[in-house]
Amino acid sequence: MYRIGIDVGGTNTDAIILDENRQIIHSVKSPTSLDIKTGIETALRNLLKEANIDKSKITHAMLGTTQCTNAIVERKKLAKVGVIRLGYPATASVLPYTAWPKDMVERLSGNYALVHGGYEYDGQLLSELDEGEIKTLLEEWLEKVESIAIVGVFSSIKNDQELRVRDLIHEVYGEEFPVSCSSLIGSVGLIERENATILNAALCKVIETTTEGFVHALEEEGISNVEVYLCQNDGTLMSIEYAKQFPILTIACGPTNSIRGASYLAQIKNTMVLDVGGTTSDIGVLQDGFPRESSVAVEVGDIRTNFRMPDIISVGLGGGSIVRVDNGRITVGPESVGYKIGQEALVFGGNTLTTTDIAVRLGLADVGDKSLVAHIDEEFAKGVQLKISTLIEQAIDKMKTSSEDVQLVLVGGGSIIIPNSIPGVSNIIKAENGDVANAIGASIAQISGQYEQIYIYSREPREESLKDAQAKAVKQAVLAGALSDTIELVEVEETPLAYHPENATRLRVKVVGRME
Repeated sequence: MYRIGIDVGGTNTDAIILDENRQIIHSVKSPTSLDIKTGIETALRNLLKEANIDKSKITHAMLGTTQCTNAIVERKKLAKVGVIRLGYPATASVLPYTAWPKDMVERLSGNYALVHGGYEYDGQLLSELDEGEIKTLLEEWLEKVESIAIVGVFSSIKNDQELRVRDLIHEVYGEEFPVSCSSLIGSVGLIERENATILNAALCKVIETTTEGFVHALEEEGISNVEVYLCQNDGTLMSIEYAKQFPILTIACGPTNSIRGASYLAQIKNTMVLDVGGTTSDIGVLQDGFPRESSVAVEVGDIRTNFRMPDIISVGLGGGSIVRVDNGRITVGPESVGYKIGQEALVFGGNTLTTTDIAVRLGLADVGDKSLVAHIDEEFAKGVQLKISTLIEQAIDKMKTSSEDVQLVLVGGGSIIIPNSIPGVSNIIKAENGDVANAIGASIAQISGQYEQIYIYSREPREESLKDAQAKAVKQAVLAGALSDTIELVEVEETPLAYHPENATRLRVKVVGRME
């Protein structure tokens, strides 16, 4: 039995095949195409052709893709969103789309309505839900919106109003109409949670196209009756149906795939990981085998959000980064030749000096024709290496939680440019097959479920609250495609809310399980 893992990076699309023992059968790299889809199809076609395996024995296919991220950044292929905020008149002073880029608001049409509803910070009713008001609004929006985001004030404590509005939308627009509920997406903080929910709603068409395209590409290669999954940004997987409900969870899944792949290849559960691509390098931290999550609000496409995101630092440094000298000062990146490195780098007969050329000149890498970089002054090359080392050292320092030296697992196709020693790093582990760690991470991942809510322990004892949160996290994991009898608890995070008089705590629970 085999499983396929594909990960779309900014420079290359990597694809691998694993056997039932999770051993790599074959791997390929293909330049990432502008439309993403062509690069995926090419990588898949080359993988199957070169591996020469029995396609009927392929049971699972996993995809990590940048398409949702690209859609937000490029403002393309997004749905027209209607925003229903349950909190009138209490929240009228700060309207939806506040502080959004103007071009993004125009792209989503900017439809929003403040209606009655919502809760106080302690779970007391702020305002009764007016179903007639909702139905009138839906009649007005008929044919004007393609997706709806529902945002209730303090729905992170109590979300029954959001769920009721979702039911009303499906009654009027049909069960297939895309609806996003903020209580299922973001954390505490009305505006950031609302922003994340709007973005999730806007991605419904992108994720539909992505999933259908991947399934079609598999069928074109004669692969059918397989379980298909998409990668989430916590290093786990989700089913196609779950991905259609929460497409925003695919954002930043590339770096987390690499971190999970690095953990698997190096057989280490707690370490720092450096993933070097063609254009950028991503640095993340492994905690108990999973990527560390960010504890602060994160901007996506210049929009401030608070949904789950990995704690990643990206540096404009990769194997295709352009090396220049400006008034005697060496600069490395952030400009890159990207996927054109095979034509533009000096070692491949091109005319652009890149970090890969420097690595070959210093004997760190054996690619291309080393005679084409023999003219580069060795002291200059060492100066470039020092610049690279400094860039990485500074980024690692930002990720550290102490002043002690850290262990670093090095992966990614551009990892050949990294020096053998870096200040602040105790030892560097270069994982075998690390150049396709992202695709490996996609293919070996488990399926997760996560639930976050504010519980008031004085009303609902801690143990009961934990059981409730875990049960709801398990439900999310099953919806995402996990087998219920394989699910286990992996993380519990409790954050007391000092402003609340009744011992309120923000409780976040995460579980993981195996796929079929």
